Amino acid sequence: MHRLALCVWLAATMALTSATFAFDNGQHDHVPPDIRAWFKSVIAPNGVPCCDISDGHRTEYDVRGGNYWVPIEGQWMEVPDRAIIRDRGNPVGQAVVWYVHHRGAIIISCFVPADAV
Repeated sequence: MHRLALCVWLAATMALTSATFAFDNGQHDHVPPDIRAWFKSVIAPNGVPCCDISDGHRTEYDVRGGNYWVPIEGQWMEVPDRAIIRDRGNPVGQAVVWYVHHRGAIIISCFVPADAV
């Protein structure tokens, strides 16, 4: 039960932290409506929305030992299984990672590989 409460707290904290820093100040006006709708609809396996287009970062990635790795702010990080989304498709053709800064750490909340179906 304690672990479930911790997971719920972490998910809520990540969602609130993401919402705090997420904003679209017009830099994404050129994005087609279908792509914008996809970004808004992506939900992590734990049920927490990944947020929006202004939060998702198109990225390269690597597969090492069967695990996804992405570069974030100059550092390669392993994508946790809880963040991998394989069932939402990927209309942008590049991998997308959503992450937040929390207490000095980078937390990957969502990841959609380039070839997600």
